[in-house]
Amino acid sequence: MGDKGTSNHSEGTDFILVGFRVHPELQIFLFLLFLLVYAMILLGNIGMIGIIATDPRLNTPMYFFLGKLSFIDLSYSSVIAPKAMINFWSESKSISFAGCVTQVFLFALFIVAEGFVLAAMAYDRFIAICNPLLYSVQMSARLCIQLVAGSYFCGCISSVLQTSMTFTLSFCASRAIDHFYCDTRSLQRLSCSDLFVYNVVSFSLSSIIILPTIIVIIVSYMYILSTVLKIHSTEGRKKAFSTCSSHLGVVSVLYGAVFFMYLTPDRFPELSKVASLCYTLVTPMLNPLIYSLRNKDVKEVLKKLLEKKNTIL
Repeated sequence: MGDKGTSNHSEGTDFILVGFRVHPELQIFLFLLFLLVYAMILLGNIGMIGIIATDPRLNTPMYFFLGKLSFIDLSYSSVIAPKAMINFWSESKSISFAGCVTQVFLFALFIVAEGFVLAAMAYDRFIAICNPLLYSVQMSARLCIQLVAGSYFCGCISSVLQTSMTFTLSFCASRAIDHFYCDTRSLQRLSCSDLFVYNVVSFSLSSIIILPTIIVIIVSYMYILSTVLKIHSTEGRKKAFSTCSSHLGVVSVLYGAVFFMYLTPDRFPELSKVASLCYTLVTPMLNPLIYSLRNKDVKEVLKKLLEKKNTIL
């Protein structure tokens, strides 16, 4: 391994992204798979942002948050996918030190911001269903902007702390990151430093960041469920549940993938990569599909746009 004085990295040192340990012939298949998924992410999320921005009927807090969610999905998948696809064709599979820092920083920023935006969306549904008469007052445009700004602020604080902690570690002779992007857990495996303090701070930071968002989501839906069960008409219950089903689907996909990732033991790195793939690329691909297929307003706008396109043609 070498002593610590000679094994420290410098800012000019590149890392190697090992990626998936498969036969060379499968690299082409993986490239095409990533390309297809990324194309669907671009199409779905840019389309969702465009629909929300152009149709006045979707000028509500719920769709305001959905537009921000689509932007975040588009952003953090773009941090990961292009470099991963380039490395499928590259023999060196290298990423610069600055590029690795940028990946860690931006990914942490957007993934934390997404958690808070999902919590804000849960609060929005709670107000809409449990206190509908005051909805327009309580969910003002100012509050919506503040909630999104707060989401990015928390994401930025978390990202700065996580990135600075990771890249002040001393790295050993090996520069090979056993992942398809610069993942903090994989970077820890390259470190010669004592990780006790790092792990304590990381766990504390994760608890402070993740727990509040989960609590807000769970509590919001407990109140929503209680309110919906008091609705006597079947049609009323169905309408109330339909407004929440899309959001619940998105929350389940994201948190399910994240928990699977962090509950996967380090001794199964390939399984960890598959779990990472779920929340870095699969989740941003599915979110627009979930909202477009499960949301009546979005389906109506899409239908209107398609009819207009057919009329022009």
